[in-house]
Amino acid sequence: MSTPFSSALSHLECSRTGVESDPDIVRGTSDAGTPLLARYDLERVRATVTREEIASRAPDLWRYRELLPVREERHVVTLGEGMTPLLDLPRHGASLGVPGLRMKDEGLVPTGTFKARGAAVGVSRAAELGVTGIAMPTNGNAGAAWSVYAARAGMRSLIAMPVDAPEITRTECVVAGAELYLVDGLIGDAGRLIAAAVAERDGYQEVSTLKEPYRLEGKKTMGYEIVEQLGWRAPDVILYPTGGGVGIIGIYKALLEMRELGWLIGDLPRLVAVQAAGCAPIVEAYERGERESVPFPGSRTVAFGITVPKALGDFLVLDAVRETGGTAITVTDEELLSAQEALARSEGMFICPEGAACFAAVEQLRGSGWLRGDENVVVLNTGAGLKYPETVPVDVPTLPVDGRIPAAPQPR
Repeated sequence: MSTPFSSALSHLECSRTGVESDPDIVRGTSDAGTPLLARYDLERVRATVTREEIASRAPDLWRYRELLPVREERHVVTLGEGMTPLLDLPRHGASLGVPGLRMKDEGLVPTGTFKARGAAVGVSRAAELGVTGIAMPTNGNAGAAWSVYAARAGMRSLIAMPVDAPEITRTECVVAGAELYLVDGLIGDAGRLIAAAVAERDGYQEVSTLKEPYRLEGKKTMGYEIVEQLGWRAPDVILYPTGGGVGIIGIYKALLEMRELGWLIGDLPRLVAVQAAGCAPIVEAYERGERESVPFPGSRTVAFGITVPKALGDFLVLDAVRETGGTAITVTDEELLSAQEALARSEGMFICPEGAACFAAVEQLRGSGWLRGDENVVVLNTGAGLKYPETVPVDVPTLPVDGRIPAAPQPR
């Protein structure tokens, strides 16, 4: 890193009451039981850091170091995460009637999903504060990422995931030396077991979604990168697959910070929370006009990463959607799997089912007229399709060694 490390972290703030607290001790949620948000001395950043200086730094998420919580560079735990490509999708966008369609591809970060961002910053800050072990429930990918970064930091990791989580994520946890348990239930069931275990262990911090303040800070860098990659302009619309909601909350936080810094001028993008029909508590709350969701019964979807029946930060997701003039929408498993295949065939991109849900949502929103078709639209693909091989059935012929490959099929 080419310039001195200097976080402008000021304090933590309760997301519900606004009460401030000291960021330099290990924290979970606020006294009100809601997520804590990291706040920064933005006046200092505005006076000392320019967009041009940011552009001269290494292409990783630590280029935004003043707006991240790690105070000393020696505590940074990194595997090169961040600055994923923002890709034009000319053929697929044209087929959906949205020529200005782009994809932010998080499948290219360490461990193959956007979870690496939160793990990098969360583990780095935990190490800086003296934590020796992290513990979390997970739908798979977050546990894999945190296990890997914990290993990189020389920390222990305790992970519990539903038995139905993608099998590759078990492997990632095990190879990184995590203490892993499978749970015959959903992520909330795993969470209860983790909370009980942490209460009996010294040196461990529970890092469940939004139960510590710094995973969010890593995730928000997606918002900074999108704006920087577009020449410090925001797109018109951003679609995000929403389970626990940290990504969309973080992007909204980044947009507000950039506006206050003067790095982003004009309207904020409309934020769209995309959920699967089999687990859609936030969409239901949005449609009812409510501030919080209620637990979604019988949650099940092939997009396992967004199988979160009740998110701790649901009210923050709903605020982000409503305050930007966005919306919340569901898609079926059939629609998202069809979208996954269509994108791969038109653009050569094999994305995760959660990301595919957003492309299915683009098609719906264009069909309803919510998208006019002339907008600049960014879809977040949150992970590599290679981590979900079971979503693509493979039924192809086997040829004998003395066989013959048939004539080429006619173009579609």
